[in-house]
Amino acid sequence: MSHTLRAVAALLIATTVMAAPDARAQTDNATGLCEGSDSTATPQQRIAACTKIIDSAKDNATLVAALVNRGDAYRQYHSISLAIADLDRAIALDSGNARAYRVRADCYRVSGMIDRALADANVSVRLDPNAAANLDTRGNIFNNNGQYDRAIADYDEAIRLSANFAQAFMDRGAAYYFKHDYPNAIKNYDEAIRLDPKRARSYTNRGAAYKAMGRIDRSIADESEAIRLDPTAPENFDNRGLSYAENNDYDRAIADYDEAIRQEPRANFLTNRGDAYNEKKDYDRAIADYNRAIGLDPNFALAYANRAVAYRRKGELDHAIGDLEQALRVNPHLDIAAKNLADARQERDRRKLVATHVLPSFNCRLARYAAERAICSDAELSQLDHDIDVAYTAARKRLNRADARRLRHAQRGFIARRDRSFGRPDYQIKRELELRLETLRAIR
Repeated sequence: MSHTLRAVAALLIATTVMAAPDARAQTDNATGLCEGSDSTATPQQRIAACTKIIDSAKDNATLVAALVNRGDAYRQYHSISLAIADLDRAIALDSGNARAYRVRADCYRVSGMIDRALADANVSVRLDPNAAANLDTRGNIFNNNGQYDRAIADYDEAIRLSANFAQAFMDRGAAYYFKHDYPNAIKNYDEAIRLDPKRARSYTNRGAAYKAMGRIDRSIADESEAIRLDPTAPENFDNRGLSYAENNDYDRAIADYDEAIRQEPRANFLTNRGDAYNEKKDYDRAIADYNRAIGLDPNFALAYANRAVAYRRKGELDHAIGDLEQALRVNPHLDIAAKNLADARQERDRRKLVATHVLPSFNCRLARYAAERAICSDAELSQLDHDIDVAYTAARKRLNRADARRLRHAQRGFIARRDRSFGRPDYQIKRELELRLETLRAIR
């Protein structure tokens, strides 16, 4: 039986947002917006305010501060190339600006440029080793690179420098999560929530840790709180949908996936909803979701692998095999997909054999022994029995009368042993039939 590949809850490592003091040459509203002191301001509003300051800056300190702030706003707006351009310019003007290196390090991190990210983070820590945000950012880079112990060491230092730094606790929780130390992850998320109870992401991450421990009800409670705090984040609905699916509550899961997809259609959201439809045996809807997912991301191996499950359950074996082959081309390390492919190919071979089923050497309606009934019910065994009979007849014709008589006696003995031994743990009927066929064909 084919199995869908399970998705996991999205665990997010936050970008460090701890404020750092900047030089101020203006005190108007644009300055506050640019610096991000107004938590309700959007990244676009920050960018506009910073641009106003940059265009009118009269001194280097004001210009550098505004460039760093605009780079930070561009990063939040996911315009990484624009962010890096501003930060490059700021660093060219002030090579001792630790915050500029820190923000650029985070831009490189989210772009997957880990070596550059780490180089910048090291500079920021060297320039200002007492800034907790610098340590936290470097910890995030180690976390992304799978160096969890080094990440934890940086988070420890960030927390020592700033005991109320909620984000450092949350990020340290993520490192423990990736180390599969879920109790310690939860302890860190608990502290992050105590310090900042309105941050939805801490609840989402704690929910993922509870889910990994099999405590689905606690996971759903945390994910529901994350949704209450931030109903505009589609991943919050997707995460709760995964928890409902873990509880086999597929209708609720689908309702959450619907909302996530309504907010932002993503390949993983559509694949997760397809999985729920798959489990409800609504294969056509499942395939429709996988099709949309693949349309959005043609390299999303999970969608191919799980669409194959739907096709196989519908009996469309060739479609299933094609999808599994494509899934493994995209990601050769999907072990379950490889197993499903082997099973599907074996089933295809069995179907072909059944389609050309050769009758055994005896009348199946008169089968008395369990071995005979097994041969009649299996196309491969039936073919082997037929081939043995053909090889036996041909061998007898080639032998003289005495040798033919001895062969007939040996053949009867083989059949008696087959019928007597079948069902014993150490007796493999297919192997014994294959050996007998090989022996008969060797007789000259």
